[in-house]
Amino acid sequence: MNISRFLKNPLITGTLLMTASGIASRIIGFFYRIFLAQTIGAEALGVYQLIAPVFAMCFALTASSIQTSISKFVGDACGKNAGTSQGEITARGYLLLGLVISCTASVIVGIFLYTQADWIALHFLGELRCAPLLSLLSFSMLPCCIHACINGYYYGKKRAGIPSFCQLVEQLARVGSVWLIYQYTLEKGMELTAFHAVAGLVAGECSGLITSLIAMSLEKRLPGHSYHTLSGQWKTMGKLFSSMAVPLTINRVTTALFNSLENLLIPQKLQAFGYSASDALSIFGILTGMTMSIILFPSVLTNSFSVLLLPAVSEAHSAHNHAQIARAIKKAILYGLLLGFVFTILFLVFGDRMGEVLFHNTLAGNFICQLSWLCPLLYVTSLLNSILHGLGNARQVLFVTLLACMIRICMILFLVPQYGIDAYLWGMLLSYVFAAIADILLLMPYSRAG
Repeated sequence: MNISRFLKNPLITGTLLMTASGIASRIIGFFYRIFLAQTIGAEALGVYQLIAPVFAMCFALTASSIQTSISKFVGDACGKNAGTSQGEITARGYLLLGLVISCTASVIVGIFLYTQADWIALHFLGELRCAPLLSLLSFSMLPCCIHACINGYYYGKKRAGIPSFCQLVEQLARVGSVWLIYQYTLEKGMELTAFHAVAGLVAGECSGLITSLIAMSLEKRLPGHSYHTLSGQWKTMGKLFSSMAVPLTINRVTTALFNSLENLLIPQKLQAFGYSASDALSIFGILTGMTMSIILFPSVLTNSFSVLLLPAVSEAHSAHNHAQIARAIKKAILYGLLLGFVFTILFLVFGDRMGEVLFHNTLAGNFICQLSWLCPLLYVTSLLNSILHGLGNARQVLFVTLLACMIRICMILFLVPQYGIDAYLWGMLLSYVFAAIADILLLMPYSRAG
């Protein structure tokens, strides 16, 4: 194989760049989680993890689907008008369109989150200690949305270097700011809290925004009246953009709602099983803040590929290149399964030891071993969902995702009160088995073209 030709493929080089950056970020984040677990404790980590679904919900409402849509339509514009100035004008038009929508939504959501933090904490999360965390989190909305949109533009152009660098800067700023706060609290005889961890998150988002804006400022400027060429196309572009962004938003908001419901129900049903409120939150913190950080760590390898796979599949679909789509499906399944089984074996053999050495927690090690079987299913579904989105099948992905969430929620409602946290772990495994099989069945007609 000609290595230089291999590396000239933007999908390959982009995946390698994102993977390298993602691994570095995950390693930093991995030790950061260990640091948090040891400084704020399992219960406070559980409180911190409770706001994660709220952030996911806000991101789904304001930026997640917009970023994906920008990526797709920028990819389409560059593919159809390759090498022409009109392609770049259209691509930036979609970026501008996405920014207007995303920024408007982020301001509205940020204001609501800040003013209603107490109500959300009490009535939605059931934990008043989350209120100040939510108020602070609201300041991350606008910077998060702007740099997400800019990242979507670069993903669509298969230029993953800049988003990768932004990701690394964001993670370093997050961890670095919390470390500085920790040094200050030590000096003053104070304790590090979950509030400080959220302050680090806000600092990271602001750093990502600054980095992405600098990158855009260095881009080649378009002629002064370039956007006038789009004057008769804005309505059509808006309709096309909405046709993907709206179902994607519904998909991700609904998924975030169901995930939020899961996270709220787990501590409650663990109390019904017999744990105290403090112990239930601690187990929740160990599962979501410690164990899942290990299980999801290798997914950086597939996440990088799936982000760039979407515009590549979308471009192939627009060009009616069915053979390329079929090859992408088969390679995604093979790659996901091989990588997944490697880490399943690794976690089965060393999971107990990881829990003891990294977190000084035996329960975390038990969870790692039990959830090791998720790896092949997680990686395959991540890649196949990206292909389905590239093919414009967002509704089918939504339907599968909702059914998978319903499986987990039913396990929490009916079996966790009787069998404890093990019932939820089995529910996770069952839901991902269902999702992987459903995705493969949906892509069967496309795979036969190869």
